[in-house]
Amino acid sequence: MSDEEVKKLLKKAEKPSEDAMRLHPYYRGKIMVMPKCSIRDFQDFAIWYTPGVAAPCRDIQKNPENVFQHTNKANFVAVISDCTRVLGLGDIGPEAGMPVMEGKALLFKYLGGVDAFPICLDTKDPDKIIETVKILQPSFGGVNLEDIAKPKCFYILDRLRKEARIPVWHDDQQGTAAITLAGLLNAIKIVKKKKEDVRIAMIGAGASSIAISRVLITAGFPAENMVMCDSKGTLHKDRKDLDNEENKEKWNMCLISNKWDVRGGIPEAMKDSDVCISTSRSGPDVIKPEWVSAMKKDAVVFACANPVPEIWPWDAEKAGARVVATGRSDFPNQVNNSLGFPGIFRGALDVRATTITDEMCIAAAESLARCAEDRGLREDYIIPSMDEWEVFPREAVAVGLKAIEQGVARISLSEKELFSMAEEIIRKSREEVDCLMREGFIPVAE
Repeated sequence: MSDEEVKKLLKKAEKPSEDAMRLHPYYRGKIMVMPKCSIRDFQDFAIWYTPGVAAPCRDIQKNPENVFQHTNKANFVAVISDCTRVLGLGDIGPEAGMPVMEGKALLFKYLGGVDAFPICLDTKDPDKIIETVKILQPSFGGVNLEDIAKPKCFYILDRLRKEARIPVWHDDQQGTAAITLAGLLNAIKIVKKKKEDVRIAMIGAGASSIAISRVLITAGFPAENMVMCDSKGTLHKDRKDLDNEENKEKWNMCLISNKWDVRGGIPEAMKDSDVCISTSRSGPDVIKPEWVSAMKKDAVVFACANPVPEIWPWDAEKAGARVVATGRSDFPNQVNNSLGFPGIFRGALDVRATTITDEMCIAAAESLARCAEDRGLREDYIIPSMDEWEVFPREAVAVGLKAIEQGVARISLSEKELFSMAEEIIRKSREEVDCLMREGFIPVAE
């Protein structure tokens, strides 16, 4: 691709930012609260508020589980962040992080029918964040942790998964891992390789990479066949700089991975690998074409940094990669978390799950992989896109069934019941937005 074509692509990538600066102040936010009950006249307020509301209150007091029947708790998710690692912006503060968390809530609603609320916290203390989540539990059916810096994001998620009564999920960990697994399952089908055999270079050792490795291992990709690389080099048993509490996740990878005892940096990690999964820094020269050429035949490259991947897809393909994925929507095979969290939470909420396990994430990934396979796999189509809306109810069903199987669901529903419920909720959410736009209550900006 010529320099001029690259410039055009970069210019195209800047257009959403330009539109965002125009449209955010136009709408003054992206979400609002709307009634879901009928209001025939003012007498109905005696039902929805005092004195009638006392009856469901007493019923919940007698049986706390009835809160799911009398309120919207079963569909409320809190999007909680201390905004210390917002997208590629870093520690920008809770007010500056609000547009991102509102955007997350918008995707939850439109793609999964989930009523989500942005809650940006004015604290960076992990224990205070944990305490805040636990205090908020009575009001929510689940919590989505977002844009929290490492290493505290591991500590916060681990504790809340053990201590919370509702599902707590960190999208930068579990979400990225689920979508990456979905794409990888189909990529290795195309190149006719088995997950038990592939050698995987993991470029980057942050929250996303650690979570991806954990989920891949749970899904059957051997840990010993992975070579992870951080900013100081490959992880191996002699990396004593990582043998401490702050880096315990990295140190664990030092102990269980890299059976070849590879030493060096990114080129050494990638040499002779079948797969490269990079969640590193924005490129395009983080990964060089000659390093891709040193991989095995029919290599798979996931270059997922934003806004610019670690290597341009066409350069990776020219260097020998057969399947290339990125985090960008203007290239084929986008590894996009928005394919995961709306459907995964939909499934968890519909069975009133108490947690979201790695196995539930894997079930979602396998469902996504099947959705793409049903449409026909190609080198440039290994994972569905957001506009394939039927993906989300199918994903919800897979998650709900796995939660029931694992005994973390409060209610048990059949596959047919789960699909009908998820499809109806998601369809209604989209139709509501379409109706409000059509009737002019949501003005369509030029």
